Amino acid sequence: MRAVPRRWTQERRHDPYYRAAQREGLRSRASFKLIQLQDRFHLIPVGASVLDLGASPGGWSLVARELVGKEGRVTAVDQRSFEPLEGVEFFRGRVGSPELAARLAGHRYDAVLSDMSPSISGNYSTDHARSIDLVRSALALALTVLEPRGTFVAKVFDGDMTRDLLHEARPFFLTVTLSKPGASRGRSSEIYLIARGFRSRSTQGVEA
Repeated sequence: MRAVPRRWTQERRHDPYYRAAQREGLRSRASFKLIQLQDRFHLIPVGASVLDLGASPGGWSLVARELVGKEGRVTAVDQRSFEPLEGVEFFRGRVGSPELAARLAGHRYDAVLSDMSPSISGNYSTDHARSIDLVRSALALALTVLEPRGTFVAKVFDGDMTRDLLHEARPFFLTVTLSKPGASRGRSSEIYLIARGFRSRSTQGVEA
């Protein structure tokens, strides 16, 4: 087993979001990123249906479940299983696979979330490109399952391909922007694509 770097262990111990997640019973510090994005953009209303892609260990699914309330629905998707969450349906699958797309066919969601990250190579250009590919796969799935005026949120490693990604998403939504929540580490290149107001198939390409 590879040893955990001492620097990383020390940073985590002093990370206020990590300590707050432990204290509040959240599954990961990433929960605070969704909480902060929700506070700013009001992404998930009570009673909504939410699809959480790359959900393990369940930090975003837990927050989404609390936001939608008893009348809402949360579906989590990941290649890895995680400890079950009451009120969260789990599908094992890989985003981008035809099998997952077929399994979700016929389902509709008010919000599709993706906090997925690629396997890190250490080469930033490679990691950025892999991150863009993950978002494109998540977006392609979202376009088949979103309700009209729905929301798509996805983490991406910022870089020279981000502008192209925004350009690709804009025809399908009323607004597309980028945001970096306070819970994201300052030195991290991660940023979140926030796409709201999914256009129904009959109005895609028509200006609001």
